[in-house]
Amino acid sequence: MAEAAAELPPAPKAAQEVFGERFPEAVRYGELLADAGVTRGLIGPREVPRLWERHLLNCAVLSEVVPEGVSVCDVGSGAGLPGIPLALVRPDLKIMLLEPLLRRTTFLQEVVELLGLDHVTVVRGRAEEVMGKIPQVHVVTARAVAPLDRLAGWGVPLLRPYGEMLALKGDAAEEELKGARAALGKLGVVATSVVHVGEGIVDPPSTVVRVEVGESPGGVRFAAKRAKAARASRASRGRRR
Repeated sequence: MAEAAAELPPAPKAAQEVFGERFPEAVRYGELLADAGVTRGLIGPREVPRLWERHLLNCAVLSEVVPEGVSVCDVGSGAGLPGIPLALVRPDLKIMLLEPLLRRTTFLQEVVELLGLDHVTVVRGRAEEVMGKIPQVHVVTARAVAPLDRLAGWGVPLLRPYGEMLALKGDAAEEELKGARAALGKLGVVATSVVHVGEGIVDPPSTVVRVEVGESPGGVRFAAKRAKAARASRASRGRRR
């Protein structure tokens, strides 16, 4: 049984400051989440009253730690969080929304077209399936997808050398990072940190786990797997010509 849609609450003053000239598009996206997002089962109806603070702004402030003009892959994008809010505040980025479920990618494509986000593409697939088939990116983002060790196994191999994964996490971020260090080391991770963004905009500030890789994202095993997938992709394109 489909959930009933709800009305988007009024935007806090901070939303206009954060989204700037794209604030009307942010409102439209919030309305879509409150309506189609709920009826299609992408978000729970209880999340609607806190869409601005907990979801839209919480994700938009991630832009504080994303470098200028880079490529981004939002792994397990779901309803477009954090990828869509990030795209609204950062037109300089080239963003890919990666999501395996058809009903979600359908929603994402509708949002991208409706909001005129020309710098955003939607790709249906799992991270482990598209490795080697899509260009490696500077930054991988994720929110509420999986525990850090498992998330890194999906996201880190998609990075370019010396790229970074930025994962929005909760209060247990430090503890989760500590427990994942061994797994991260095997994936070619060379530095980790926990940073807080959105001071004075969201309360509490958003917590981000930053995972930086060296010259071999994913480690030796994933480098070989990525190369094999890339060869297979090139061979497939050659047969279609």
